[in-house]
Amino acid sequence: MSDEEHQFESKADAGASKTYPQQAGTIRKNGYIVIKGRPCKVVEVSTSKTGKHGHAKCHFVAIDIFNGKKLEDIVPSSHNSDVPHVNRTDYQLIDISEDGFVSLLTENGNTKDDLRLPTDDSLLSQIKDGFAEGKDLVVTVMSAMGEEQICTLKDIGPKN
Repeated sequence: MSDEEHQFESKADAGASKTYPQQAGTIRKNGYIVIKGRPCKVVEVSTSKTGKHGHAKCHFVAIDIFNGKKLEDIVPSSHNSDVPHVNRTDYQLIDISEDGFVSLLTENGNTKDDLRLPTDDSLLSQIKDGFAEGKDLVVTVMSAMGEEQICTLKDIGPKN
Protein backbone atom coordinates (compact mmCIF):
# COMPACT_ATOMS: atom_id res chain seq x y z
CA MET A 1 0.00 0.00 0.00
CA SER A 2 1.27 3.49 -0.74
CA ASP A 3 1.50 6.25 1.81
CA GLU A 4 0.28 8.92 -0.62
CA GLU A 5 -3.09 10.54 -0.09
CA HIS A 6 -5.30 10.53 -3.15
CA GLN A 7 -6.95 13.77 -4.17
CA PHE A 8 -10.36 13.51 -5.81
CA GLU A 9 -11.97 16.38 -7.68
CA SER A 10 -15.62 16.78 -6.80
CA LYS A 11 -18.04 16.48 -9.70
CA ALA A 12 -21.51 18.03 -9.83
CA ASP A 13 -23.51 14.80 -9.94
CA ALA A 14 -20.97 12.55 -8.19
CA GLY A 15 -21.39 10.03 -11.02
CA ALA A 16 -24.77 8.92 -9.68
CA SER A 17 -26.76 6.65 -11.93
CA LYS A 18 -29.93 7.94 -13.55
CA THR A 19 -31.72 4.69 -12.66
CA TYR A 20 -31.56 1.95 -10.08
CA PRO A 21 -32.55 -1.73 -10.37
CA GLN A 22 -35.67 -3.04 -8.65
CA GLN A 23 -37.25 -6.46 -8.87
CA ALA A 24 -40.16 -6.27 -11.32
CA GLY A 25 -42.51 -8.09 -8.93
CA THR A 26 -42.11 -5.34 -6.31
CA ILE A 27 -42.98 -2.40 -8.59
CA ARG A 28 -46.51 -1.22 -7.85
CA LYS A 29 -49.12 1.11 -9.32
CA ASN A 30 -48.09 4.81 -9.03
CA GLY A 31 -44.43 3.74 -8.89
CA TYR A 32 -41.91 4.59 -11.60
CA ILE A 33 -40.28 2.37 -14.23
CA VAL A 34 -38.11 2.82 -17.33
CA ILE A 35 -39.77 1.49 -20.49
CA LYS A 36 -37.99 1.81 -23.85
CA GLY A 37 -35.48 4.20 -22.28
CA ARG A 38 -38.18 6.63 -21.02
CA PRO A 39 -39.08 7.39 -17.36
CA CYS A 40 -42.71 6.40 -16.78
CA LYS A 41 -45.29 6.35 -14.00
CA VAL A 42 -47.01 2.98 -13.63
CA VAL A 43 -50.80 3.14 -14.04
CA GLU A 44 -51.57 -0.59 -14.14
CA VAL A 45 -49.75 -3.77 -13.11
CA SER A 46 -50.97 -7.31 -13.70
CA THR A 47 -49.07 -10.46 -12.82
CA SER A 48 -49.61 -13.68 -14.74
CA LYS A 49 -48.61 -17.13 -13.57
CA THR A 50 -47.07 -19.18 -16.37
CA GLY A 51 -46.62 -22.88 -17.01
CA LYS A 52 -44.63 -25.59 -15.28
CA HIS A 53 -41.11 -24.21 -15.71
CA GLY A 54 -41.82 -20.60 -16.69
CA HIS A 55 -41.56 -17.39 -14.72
CA ALA A 56 -44.47 -15.36 -13.42
CA LYS A 57 -44.61 -12.28 -15.62
CA CYS A 58 -45.52 -8.67 -14.78
CA HIS A 59 -47.38 -6.66 -17.38
CA PHE A 60 -46.81 -2.92 -16.88
CA VAL A 61 -48.90 -0.16 -18.41
CA ALA A 62 -47.24 3.19 -17.77
CA ILE A 63 -47.36 6.80 -18.93
CA ASP A 64 -44.21 8.74 -19.85
CA ILE A 65 -43.83 11.43 -17.17
CA PHE A 66 -42.62 14.05 -19.67
CA ASN A 67 -44.63 13.55 -22.87
CA GLY A 68 -47.70 11.64 -21.59
CA LYS A 69 -47.36 8.72 -24.04
CA LYS A 70 -48.68 5.34 -22.93
CA LEU A 71 -46.09 2.54 -22.94
CA GLU A 72 -46.34 -1.16 -22.08
CA ASP A 73 -43.79 -3.76 -21.04
CA ILE A 74 -43.81 -7.40 -19.93
CA VAL A 75 -41.01 -8.50 -17.57
CA PRO A 76 -40.48 -11.76 -15.63
CA SER A 77 -41.33 -10.86 -12.01
CA SER A 78 -38.04 -12.25 -10.69
CA HIS A 79 -35.95 -10.07 -13.05
CA ASN A 80 -34.77 -6.53 -12.30
CA SER A 81 -36.24 -3.51 -14.04
CA ASP A 82 -34.71 -0.05 -14.18
CA VAL A 83 -36.44 2.54 -12.00
CA PRO A 84 -35.63 6.22 -12.62
CA HIS A 85 -34.53 8.58 -9.85
CA VAL A 86 -37.36 11.16 -9.96
CA ASN A 87 -36.89 14.46 -8.14
CA ARG A 88 -39.28 17.35 -7.66
CA THR A 89 -37.91 20.81 -6.87
CA ASP A 90 -39.78 24.08 -6.29
CA TYR A 91 -38.49 27.29 -7.87
CA GLN A 92 -39.88 30.81 -7.84
CA LEU A 93 -40.71 32.17 -11.30
CA ILE A 94 -38.83 35.39 -12.07
CA ASP A 95 -39.36 35.96 -15.78
CA ILE A 96 -40.67 34.46 -19.01
CA SER A 97 -38.56 35.21 -22.09
CA GLU A 98 -40.02 35.72 -25.57
CA ASP A 99 -38.38 32.53 -26.90
CA GLY A 100 -40.31 30.32 -24.44
CA PHE A 101 -37.72 29.91 -21.68
CA VAL A 102 -38.40 30.66 -18.02
CA SER A 103 -36.07 32.27 -15.52
CA LEU A 104 -36.33 30.64 -12.10
CA LEU A 105 -34.92 31.51 -8.68
CA THR A 106 -33.22 28.61 -6.87
CA GLU A 107 -33.13 28.17 -3.09
CA ASN A 108 -29.56 29.46 -2.85
CA GLY A 109 -30.40 32.68 -4.73
CA ASN A 110 -29.02 31.75 -8.15
CA THR A 111 -31.07 31.78 -11.33
CA LYS A 112 -31.88 28.81 -13.53
CA ASP A 113 -32.50 29.82 -17.13
CA ASP A 114 -32.34 26.54 -19.08
CA LEU A 115 -35.98 25.39 -18.79
CA ARG A 116 -38.65 25.80 -21.44
CA LEU A 117 -42.30 26.57 -20.71
CA PRO A 118 -44.39 23.38 -20.41
CA THR A 119 -46.15 21.98 -23.48
CA ASP A 120 -49.37 21.27 -21.54
CA ASP A 121 -51.79 24.01 -22.70
CA SER A 122 -53.73 24.52 -19.45
CA LEU A 123 -50.56 24.72 -17.33
CA LEU A 124 -48.95 27.01 -19.92
CA SER A 125 -51.89 29.43 -19.87
CA GLN A 126 -52.04 29.38 -16.04
CA ILE A 127 -48.34 30.32 -15.86
CA LYS A 128 -48.60 33.06 -18.50
CA ASP A 129 -51.82 34.54 -17.06
CA GLY A 130 -50.55 34.46 -13.48
CA PHE A 131 -47.26 36.05 -14.50
CA ALA A 132 -49.05 38.75 -16.52
CA GLU A 133 -51.21 39.56 -13.46
CA GLY A 134 -48.04 40.07 -11.41
CA LYS A 135 -48.62 37.12 -9.06
CA ASP A 136 -45.77 35.43 -7.20
CA LEU A 137 -45.67 31.96 -8.77
CA VAL A 138 -43.78 28.88 -7.62
CA VAL A 139 -43.32 26.13 -10.21
CA THR A 140 -42.50 22.52 -9.40
CA VAL A 141 -39.90 21.04 -11.72
CA MET A 142 -39.77 17.28 -12.13
CA SER A 143 -36.41 15.85 -13.19
CA ALA A 144 -35.53 12.29 -14.19
CA MET A 145 -32.83 10.73 -16.37
CA GLY A 146 -31.30 14.08 -17.36
CA GLU A 147 -34.61 15.65 -18.42
CA GLU A 148 -36.47 18.41 -16.61
CA GLN A 149 -39.96 19.81 -17.05
CA ILE A 150 -42.33 22.10 -15.17
CA CYS A 151 -45.17 19.91 -13.87
CA THR A 152 -47.21 22.02 -11.41
CA LEU A 153 -47.79 25.61 -10.41
CA LYS A 154 -48.50 27.23 -7.02
CA ASP A 155 -49.67 30.79 -6.48
CA ILE A 156 -48.10 32.25 -3.32
CA GLY A 157 -49.88 35.58 -3.54
CA PRO A 158 -49.43 38.96 -5.27
CA LYS A 159 -46.00 40.56 -5.57
CA ASN A 160 -45.30 43.11 -2.86
